[in-house]
Amino acid sequence: MNAARTALEDKVVEAARAARDEVVGLVTELVACDTTARMPGDPARDEEKLQRLLAARLEGLGARPDLWEPDPTGAGSRFVPAGLDFVGRPQLAAVVPGAGAGRSLLLNGHIDAVDVEPRGEWLSEPFRVDQRDGYLYGRGVNDMKGGIACLVVALETLRRLDVRLAGDVVFCTVTDEESSGAGGRMAVVHGVSADAGIAAEATDFDAWVSCRGTVTPTITVAGRAGHAEIPQPDWREGGAVNAVEKLLPLLAGVQALREEWRGRPDHRHPLLAPGDIVPTIVKGGTWMVTYPASCDLTCDITYLPAHVDAEGTGRAVEAEVTDRLTAAVAGDPWFAEHPLRFTWSDDVVPAEMPADHPLVTTALGCARALGRTGKPAGLDSWHDAATFTAAGTPTFSFGPDGIGSAHAVNERVSLDGLADFTAAIALTAMRWCGVA
Repeated sequence: MNAARTALEDKVVEAARAARDEVVGLVTELVACDTTARMPGDPARDEEKLQRLLAARLEGLGARPDLWEPDPTGAGSRFVPAGLDFVGRPQLAAVVPGAGAGRSLLLNGHIDAVDVEPRGEWLSEPFRVDQRDGYLYGRGVNDMKGGIACLVVALETLRRLDVRLAGDVVFCTVTDEESSGAGGRMAVVHGVSADAGIAAEATDFDAWVSCRGTVTPTITVAGRAGHAEIPQPDWREGGAVNAVEKLLPLLAGVQALREEWRGRPDHRHPLLAPGDIVPTIVKGGTWMVTYPASCDLTCDITYLPAHVDAEGTGRAVEAEVTDRLTAAVAGDPWFAEHPLRFTWSDDVVPAEMPADHPLVTTALGCARALGRTGKPAGLDSWHDAATFTAAGTPTFSFGPDGIGSAHAVNERVSLDGLADFTAAIALTAMRWCGVA
């Protein structure tokens, strides 16, 4: 894509960059809404307040916002955590209509953010945007309320300059990206789609066209209770068995499988790290002088797009992990009579799109036109773009700087990055959708 700009594009870039105060104002409003990630059973926070705030801005662009609280029962149990609901937590979609002769563009963002702990280490109030040294600070400023604000102001800039796009812009903001991806899946089930799309993650103007997915097992190791301060007979004679100690061959199996994946050809990817399996939570025992009768090990397992099965799930990965870890403990006779028990949580499925897709080259060309040198890249974690891609809307993440402070204390994004991203989105919309 040619980085050169037309006279009209120069005018749009100048206006978008000049709208910096509007972006800061909207980011400030969004960050003030507590939309920290919610687990099943937690009450709603400020999700509805934030979505209605965005809906009002979209109405000003001639859109008819659709706010809905999804029913998760039909989405498939693999993809939505058990017990998760959307009461008081609507999703938002709105079509900003074009003239009807151009390609449609999805602009996506997630409104949830991670928690603010340890809160005492913040230099400023995390739900109040603080501006200093050329940066905005606050929870969600880069992940990803800053990007969402830029999407809105970019569209408002085009409207203010009377630039009518030929194609429709489909604006969609969702919940639950940080915890499960359930909000994006609900949007897809609802019918949100376009010819191609951008999720406004803070990518430092790279185009994240690939990502890994996640499956999460909790593996229960059985033991047998008994007094820890009384010598025990052999377990075959009724003696106690320490479930925590029985983790040792299981953990060795985890380490062996991880190392194997790192060297296996099917785990090589030009933009992504190999799949991984990382123990993250251990829970065992009930009393300090009692042999633990059970122990749970939870692992975070990431897998590559190549390992998605024909049904669009990570079941093949689950089967491999189950077989290999079961084999890893088979040398201990205890496990022959007390096998490992695997409980799998929701499946967060990876996806990728071609690095030379026309929207990718368009967005990167627009970044170059603004002096920002981005490239096709991958995300070793996961993002909502994967859900839209898998459902037929090729989508990648593209946004301002700041990902280095995502999920951290004193999260920040640069003012220059927000201004340039606002301009980049306005240019991308013009070049992708066409100008009527």
